[in-house]
Amino acid sequence: MADDRTGEFRIGGRPLHERLTADLPAFTRLVLGEITERIPAYGVLPSEELAGDITRVIEQTVRSFVSVLRTSSLPHREELEFLRESAARRAEEGIPIDIVLTAYHIGVQVVWRSLTPEVRPEEVGDVMAVNALALRYLELVTPAVAAGYLDERQTRYDDERSARHALLRALLDGGPAEAAAERAGLRLPPCYLVLAVDVGAHLDETTGKVDSAVAGRRKLRRLRTELERQARDTVLFSLTAEGGLVLLPHPVTADALTPGDWARLERTVADVGRAAGAVVTVGATAGGPQDVAGAAETAREILDVALDRGRPAGLYRLDDVLLEYQLSRPGVARDRLASLLLPLDGNDELLRTLEVYLRCGSRRPTAADLHVHPNTVDYRLRRIAELTGLDPTRVTDVALLTAALAARSAAGRR
Repeated sequence: MADDRTGEFRIGGRPLHERLTADLPAFTRLVLGEITERIPAYGVLPSEELAGDITRVIEQTVRSFVSVLRTSSLPHREELEFLRESAARRAEEGIPIDIVLTAYHIGVQVVWRSLTPEVRPEEVGDVMAVNALALRYLELVTPAVAAGYLDERQTRYDDERSARHALLRALLDGGPAEAAAERAGLRLPPCYLVLAVDVGAHLDETTGKVDSAVAGRRKLRRLRTELERQARDTVLFSLTAEGGLVLLPHPVTADALTPGDWARLERTVADVGRAAGAVVTVGATAGGPQDVAGAAETAREILDVALDRGRPAGLYRLDDVLLEYQLSRPGVARDRLASLLLPLDGNDELLRTLEVYLRCGSRRPTAADLHVHPNTVDYRLRRIAELTGLDPTRVTDVALLTAALAARSAAGRR
């Protein structure tokens, strides 16, 4: 036997390393056949690749293991560089990493299975020693192959992300984006659904026992994953845990969008919020690639209006906030409207009561929202009417007060 000696592991009365070296072509063909049969992803590779690169990798791996058997020394990191490079090529071809790693284990299994029928009783000790050595060899090869694969995937991911970011930047700058799209491997769609997104905090982000940064990244990953799952094509992002901008490609022009398209987007936003576990509010517009810059600005303004007016989570288009949006435009009329509430300056209690009352529409829901007695709401509403000359309980004054609040907010008064 060869417990502590080198070069004397025997099977069938013959040194194992000599047997493997002599029959290397046959073992290589045997392993290749088993891999292509058991792993469909390898079976559909071009024949020239199977006969070339894949065969060379199998042969080199067997030679490497023969060296281990001959010297009882595991290969150094430099010796594994060949396997790292091979794994990088598999990553470039898009073969999943679990399949790549499985191929190495299959190779060991095939060689071992073909040799064990020849084992003699006095060689059982050698068999055990070789088996232990094979496991140590796989223990070393597996992380080397994984590292080569993941390095290539990371490089490709970084390149892809950089190219997509450049495309997003070109679209937002309003210039020609065709070249950037080509570098990103994408085709510009007829239009983009342009989403300005605000994302509230997940419960874990507000819990002292949890790292809020980690919780925020997890929330963002879930949000992005759900958006990509529902998208018809590659989504462009500029997002943080608090929100940002999303461009969803769409197969029709902006003027051909239907109510069904917007309803589908509304459901997507709701699904994204559930996946993220957070309140998600979105301002949305649509435009062709050449119109993305202006559409993004409008989407952000819609979102600002919705948030400022305390709208609930969900999707908002311009029509949903049309009055408030228009009142947010600078001008004499906006300033005059905002001035109607000047008598309430410094009285946050009355302003808050007015906002809630106009949203709720009656005194009892307003009282519940403010956690006060309904009589307190009545008193505050009377006081607002005395100071401004506009009565929140009078139908003719409600629209004017609503507009005044929107104008005040747009003018920067709180």
